[in-house]
Amino acid sequence: MDAVRQNLDMRVHDRVALDEIELYAEMLGAVAAAERPLTVAEIDMVLGVRSGDAGRRELTPRD
Repeated sequence: MDAVRQNLDMRVHDRVALDEIELYAEMLGAVAAAERPLTVAEIDMVLGVRSGDAGRRELTPRD
């Protein structure tokens, strides 16, 4: 593992991973501030997802 760390260039960032971490942090903040479970509409708002079927992803896997 030390060899991997030595060859790791810390100037290179995975933009997608950083964006996912930011969304996760925003969701955690919203959940922490809420006094009740968030609705799907509130989750969509936190994540910046458009309302309606076009912008909504399934929260549960399909059979």
